[in-house]
Amino acid sequence: MYGEERVIYGAAGYQGLHKREEIPGQDVECRIALRPGQRRRLPRTPEGQLLHWWERDRAHIRANVEHPFRGIKQQFGFRKTRLRGMAKNHCKVMVLAALANLFLAKKRLLAMAA
Repeated sequence: MYGEERVIYGAAGYQGLHKREEIPGQDVECRIALRPGQRRRLPRTPEGQLLHWWERDRAHIRANVEHPFRGIKQQFGFRKTRLRGMAKNHCKVMVLAALANLFLAKKRLLAMAA
């Protein structure tokens, strides 16, 4: 954790995050997705449907977070990195993150320029 986070969203691969050593002493809510098998086994009751809708809403939040990484990996080809030193790699990732943000905002920026 980096700052004053109160809620952490994560994909199903982060099951058990609340057990990590840096989390228990803090007032943080972990909203981790259900694994696909757990989601399919949700009961067909109003409570089960509520959980299903809740999982769908969590997925929408996670998808917004993942879009810049798609740009970094697909558009700019940054899938693997060689160790060039932490400072150089950090600089490259920060530049790629800025480019990904510009890529995502391209339509809005072009509309403002016209």
